[in-house]
Amino acid sequence: MMELPDIWILRLAVACALCLYIFLRSASASEEFESIACCADSNYTDPLTTLNYTTDYSWFSDKRSCRQIPEAGLNNRSNENVRLFDIDEGKRCYNLPTIKNKVYLIRGTFPFDSTNSSFYVSIGITQLGAVRSSRLQGLEVEGVFRATKDYIDFCLVKGEVNPFISQLELRPLPEEYLHDLPTSVLKLISRNNLGGSKDDIRFPADRSDRIWKATSSPSSAFPLSFNVSNVDLQANVTPPLQVLQTAITHPERLEFIHNGLETEDYGYRVFLYFLEINRTLKAGQRVFDIYVNNEIKKEKFDVLDGGSNYGYTVLNVSANGSLNVTLVKASESEFGPLLNAYEILQVRSWVEETNQTDVEVIQKMREELLLQNQENKALESWTGDPCILFPWKGIACDGSNGSTVITKLDLSLSNLKGPIPSSVTEMTNLKILNLSHNSFDGYIPSFPLSSLLISIDLSYNGLRGTLPESITSPLHLKSLYFGCNQHMSEEDPANLNSSLINTDYGRCKSKEHKFGQGIVIGAITCGSLLVTLAVGILFVCRYRQKLLPWEGFGGKNYPMATNVIFSLPSKDDFFIKSVSIQTFTLEYIEVATERYKTLIGEGGFGSVYRGTLNDGQEVAVKVRSATSTQGTREFDNELNLLSAIQHENLVPLLGYCNENDQQILVYPFMSNGSLQDRLYGEPAKRKVLDWPTRLSIALGAARGLAYLHTFPGRPVIHRDVKSSNILLDHSMCAKVADFGFSKYAPQEGDSNVSLEVRGTAGYLDPEYYKTQQLSEKSDVFSFGVVLLEIVSGREPLNIQRPRNEWSLVEWAKPYIRASKVEEIVDPGIKGGYHAEAMWRVVEVALQCLEPFSAYRPCMVDIVRELEDALIIENNASEYMKSIDSLGGSNRYSIVIEKRVLPSTTSTAESTITAQSLSHPQPR
Repeated sequence: MMELPDIWILRLAVACALCLYIFLRSASASEEFESIACCADSNYTDPLTTLNYTTDYSWFSDKRSCRQIPEAGLNNRSNENVRLFDIDEGKRCYNLPTIKNKVYLIRGTFPFDSTNSSFYVSIGITQLGAVRSSRLQGLEVEGVFRATKDYIDFCLVKGEVNPFISQLELRPLPEEYLHDLPTSVLKLISRNNLGGSKDDIRFPADRSDRIWKATSSPSSAFPLSFNVSNVDLQANVTPPLQVLQTAITHPERLEFIHNGLETEDYGYRVFLYFLEINRTLKAGQRVFDIYVNNEIKKEKFDVLDGGSNYGYTVLNVSANGSLNVTLVKASESEFGPLLNAYEILQVRSWVEETNQTDVEVIQKMREELLLQNQENKALESWTGDPCILFPWKGIACDGSNGSTVITKLDLSLSNLKGPIPSSVTEMTNLKILNLSHNSFDGYIPSFPLSSLLISIDLSYNGLRGTLPESITSPLHLKSLYFGCNQHMSEEDPANLNSSLINTDYGRCKSKEHKFGQGIVIGAITCGSLLVTLAVGILFVCRYRQKLLPWEGFGGKNYPMATNVIFSLPSKDDFFIKSVSIQTFTLEYIEVATERYKTLIGEGGFGSVYRGTLNDGQEVAVKVRSATSTQGTREFDNELNLLSAIQHENLVPLLGYCNENDQQILVYPFMSNGSLQDRLYGEPAKRKVLDWPTRLSIALGAARGLAYLHTFPGRPVIHRDVKSSNILLDHSMCAKVADFGFSKYAPQEGDSNVSLEVRGTAGYLDPEYYKTQQLSEKSDVFSFGVVLLEIVSGREPLNIQRPRNEWSLVEWAKPYIRASKVEEIVDPGIKGGYHAEAMWRVVEVALQCLEPFSAYRPCMVDIVRELEDALIIENNASEYMKSIDSLGGSNRYSIVIEKRVLPSTTSTAESTITAQSLSHPQPR
């Protein structure tokens, strides 16, 4: 056998040692990696990266939500599957382990979706943005964050479509990425390897498994490359050698343009990486200036200035819509600029999550409940943050004191079994607990003396033993129900607290309940028969009426056409809901308005005149102008919609006229005008509204919109919510008006869900404007602007104000986020509102104005929040009145047993003190 020279043996040994070093270093680097292959049949090793991937069945065990990716969409991905979350609304989150204060990269991979629709991604509750993927190669969304605890939630939030995901990866990153940004999240915009091959570079070449995309060079640039072997690379953020051994250069300038960024003003962090490839150059020979969006950021930058031929720089810049990075040769330089690689990351503010102690306790409770309730639907949806961004089912929270805490747990009628979780007693901020109508067994746990519980309902379960003495000990407890637990002691409890306002004393009232239920059912049945009979009689009367002459004004007969019944049937309805709409003749309208004598308003459709019908009812008559931009379509739209819907907070349509090319709509006259008139309209119409009245108006309008959004069969979207379209009747009851632009909500299978954008400047949903995809959340955004109008008394747009105050939304947001609400409150109501009620309204407004619709609440939730705010405000008003009548001071407390909201549907009880107000107790 031929012997190798010593030099070759040495070289071979060095090569083996180097390979072993790289292997060990790579293995060490990947120890903290989390690599998840969604819906994979089993764990496996990726042949390209040598990384081990695990299935996600420990997070989501349902295999029915798995789909196979078509072959065209694989694009060298090792996982051939995708998990599709079929949810009505809300989020689904993966919970991954982290080390507190360490910086991480988290990356989700989403295969192609031919629908070109979107859903949303968040790290914790901090938005990363929308996932819009119609490209065959799919999409990767990557963020960089600093861990604030020992885990992180990566959440997928339903948008226009159900969310889906194929792979999820978590990697430790160097500290430098978030240097000087302690409370920020970075969203990757672009990571580029310049002058290299067509293949992406990642692990094991990159120890952090960053993916460096091969980027084509500008046509005027020159690619350079050489073999890197003995370069001293000390910076932690350094790209791998395969990235640095290629570069591009130009005699004068290099330019990199990134368009299509969000139009909101975000900050960006740009990393530029340089390795001087020409080893003969010395300092001063390649010097250039660095510009971002035509603003100089680095002057006379010289890679070789520090004695090393490698360097990098970090630029913190702001941009709106586009980013232009330009390197320009300095006048005294001999060579033009050079660049090897660069990264662009968008800076987003970290959103504070729910109180960590509360989160840990509720997660512990979930684990306890899952032991015997594996398939429970409510528990399946409990992922991510329990309070923020689609709160968990059965949970309500309060963030009025700076930290969001869980104050209510209502798991009644949730089909739960097993013992009551002992961790429920650890929820220190809980005020209302309702576990009734389940199958809980075992004994009632003991609650600490420090508990803030106001109401406990454990009735209708299978609990055992006696009532523990500790459960009545909390000082705040006012309501306690534990009846209908057949295995509990039937003896009258001797330890019931005398301060309890409401209790069933452990007695079961199921028979009375059933009897009452029977009465309700009987009443509903009889009521339905009476309504049917009344409709029949009305129909006969209307039919006979068309055969008779109409007695006009002054004894003169004016012809009036028969009533027409419009209806919009839905296949999902058992009954067609319809409203009788009168058809007036043109002559009758002219007499009713005294030939259009009194003009009371102008709108996009035309002029509005005051009139009086023959029966004395005052009406508003809207006459389409010949120059109106709204035409027959809007006229027919209002007719069709208002013939199918009716609600106390929607302006009803009394009749119409369509004669001699005249299109006229007739409504009841609203004697108090519009909300806009009252807030900042003409001085003659303006009148300072006190805060309780404003709050009542907001609630009424919200109820009207909620009715539209939950209309049986198919929701209706208003599309032009604004203060001028909220009218006030003689009792200041708010009624939403003007349905000319309204549309049914798009549904799956619609041939054209993309609609021409309609709305009013200052109120228009930016996401709707950008995507032309309509949803109920577009109305929610507009309603958020209305809430700010109600609070501030300002118009949504006013260019007569200073530039930073043109937009009401942009002016108010910073004050709200800085907890300076008093700075935006209308001076006319200062000192006339309860702080907690005001804060609830302002927080709802802020949520309504979220840029992404998926993060906005629905109108039903908004109604609940406004109801709570009105209860608090009304109770506070009663409290102050009682103090004034006694000549006392607001240092004393008073209990108010009952308040009735201005609604036919809600009565609530609450407890109020001079310092604080609790949430309403359940009835």
